[in-house]
Amino acid sequence: MTAGDTEMNTFDVIVVGLGPAGASAAQAIAKGGASVLALDRKEAAGTPVQCAELIPQLIASEAGDVRRSLRQRVAEMLTFVEDEGGDRVPNFPGQMIDRADFDAKLVEDAIAAGATCRFKTMVRAIDDAGLMITSSKDRLKSRVIIAADGPRSLVGRAAGFTNTEFAETRQITVKLCGSYAATDIFLSAEIAGGYGWLFPKDDIANLGVGVAAGCKDRLKPLLSALHDRLIEQKRVGRSVLKVTGGAIPVGGIQGPVGQLGSTPVLLAGDAAGLTNPITGAGINAAVISGALAGEAALRFLDGDKFALNDYRDGIEDLFKPAIDRALARRNRLQTFYAAGLRPCPTTLRETWIAYDAYWRS
Repeated sequence: MTAGDTEMNTFDVIVVGLGPAGASAAQAIAKGGASVLALDRKEAAGTPVQCAELIPQLIASEAGDVRRSLRQRVAEMLTFVEDEGGDRVPNFPGQMIDRADFDAKLVEDAIAAGATCRFKTMVRAIDDAGLMITSSKDRLKSRVIIAADGPRSLVGRAAGFTNTEFAETRQITVKLCGSYAATDIFLSAEIAGGYGWLFPKDDIANLGVGVAAGCKDRLKPLLSALHDRLIEQKRVGRSVLKVTGGAIPVGGIQGPVGQLGSTPVLLAGDAAGLTNPITGAGINAAVISGALAGEAALRFLDGDKFALNDYRDGIEDLFKPAIDRALARRNRLQTFYAAGLRPCPTTLRETWIAYDAYWRS
């Protein structure tokens, strides 16, 4: 070592990212008795919140103990297509959570299991052998790496996997004018490659719009118009309590298994492109894939030569059918815009999960 070098720190597993995927992976690894370091560039778990905070009831049991962070239950979905009245799906229950609290509790679980978790620590570089250099100039090496560092994953890119298609979102938090127990979806040809939403959370609601990345400059006016519409209907207040947004990968599964030298890399959550390309939902996929990645890492460390392939197969078995269906629906929508056309209300319905046509092959 030269005088400027720092000592190498080694672990069985390094997890990059401490969102739901990374925290779930770190907990699984620590419970299995392996040494694990989990890093995140953020100041604290779950902040800033870049999430609409809805978990459908069908998958809530797979997304960890959401009861700890539950803020409201919703009973149904209303879908508004263009200026038409809402189409009601009465049996579409879900749970609105406090996402920052949800993430923080997953990290607490990982720490309680024995994981070392560090925030305000960025991976600055990673070489083709898996050696990492952090923002604090630490040199880190492990026998397995788990990439849970979000849609623009540095670790995933180093291993040769990059999300290339995104939706961009903008969300505001507003006051509700009355109690509400449904999720509202707004479909319009104006909202290219996405949709609007109103998700209630006690006396407030998350009101947002997502669009294809190429239409990002339309986010503010589209959301402003939707906000004005709901103000006029006396459903929400004018004051904006919070603003957030971000990118969502919508191009399908990346990886989820790669290699840096002799070091296997397992991608999980957004880094693996596991968000639904139509709805943008990804919390459950993050928790499940993170836990599976942690279990696969433990098996690999124990000498199981099938562990990595089993992880790949498990991810594809669990998520690929739904993601491929959503991707096909999204691509159908995008062909209209690419041709300079506007999808009609019938097409908008056929490409949204609330309608039977979406589920037909």
